[in-house]
Amino acid sequence: MNRPFRRAARGPVLSREQGARQGHAVKYALAALGNEDARAFLNGHHAGLRGRPLDLALASDAGLRAVQAALCVEARRPGATD
Repeated sequence: MNRPFRRAARGPVLSREQGARQGHAVKYALAALGNEDARAFLNGHHAGLRGRPLDLALASDAGLRAVQAALCVEARRPGATD
C-alpha cells in the first residue's frame, strides 16, 4: 500500500555495518572520555586521523580501529576525563 503522507527520510541512511561501527565508536568514546568530550572528539577534525573520527569509523573496520587507537591516546591526556 502506498503511504503518500509518510515523511521522507532525511539525510543518508546507514547500512547495518555502518550503524554497528557507529555504535561501537560512540560507546568506546563515551567510556574513554565522557559525554561532552566524546561528542567533541567524534564530531571534530582530528589532525592525527586527518579527518572527522565519526566519518572514519563509519567508512570501514580499519577506520574504526584507528579511531579506537586515537581514543586510547586521548584518554591518557591530562584533563581528558574532567
